[in-house]
This record gives sequence, C-alpha cells and structure tokens, in this order.
Amino acid sequence: MANLVAKRKINKKSVPCRYHIKKGDTVVVLAGKDRGKTGTVKAVLRKQGKAVVEGINIIKKATRPNPMLGDRGGIIEREAPIYVSKLQVYDTKAGKGTRHRVQVLKDSGKKVRVGVKTKEQLDS
Repeated sequence: MANLVAKRKINKKSVPCRYHIKKGDTVVVLAGKDRGKTGTVKAVLRKQGKAVVEGINIIKKATRPNPMLGDRGGIIEREAPIYVSKLQVYDTKAGKGTRHRVQVLKDSGKKVRVGVKTKEQLDS
C-alpha cells in the first residue's frame, strides 16, 4: 500500500523567486514567431513563468457579446503570455538584447541593473 501512495505523489513545479525582467522593461524576443521584435513588458506571470509583452505574441480570440459591459463580441486580437526564457532585456546603447548584472551605487547604496558589455544602467 505504501508503494501506491508514493507513486501518486504529485510533483509541484518550483517557482523562481525572481526573474531577469520586470514590468516596464523593454525586451527583445529571442525565439519564436516574433523573434527580433521589441516591446514593453505589461505584466510578469510569476507562477506560469511567462510575461505579457506589448505587441508580441498576438493571438485572435473569439469573444461573446456582453451587453452589460457594452462588449460587441466577435474576434479580437490580444497579447498572449510568452515564456520569460525567450525574452532578453533590450539595451538602447548597444541596440540589441543584453545580459545584465546587479551593481550597488556607491553614493546612494541603491541596487541597479547594469548591462554587461556596455556598462549602461538599465534601471531609471
């Protein structure tokens, strides 16, 4: 009986505590149908490991009309979430995606993200 219980155990996915992108970042898509496009992150869905990026991964969705809300219904286009691993932070100085590291500012002690190659500050 103990063997049956062990086999039925559900493995939960481990969720990272943080991601390399956050809301408001400009990102570039590394893979998929929108490869090379850039957009701004609208939301990060941490439990799913995905992010919603403005103008990226557009899907068509059929919606029913809702007179209470004033929706006409029909086929609408909207952004679908895309995996965070397919995104990279966009560096404006380099003009392409970049890796980054966290650096502590000497004068204020504040942590900021800095591009690896250009040393350009990504946080404002």
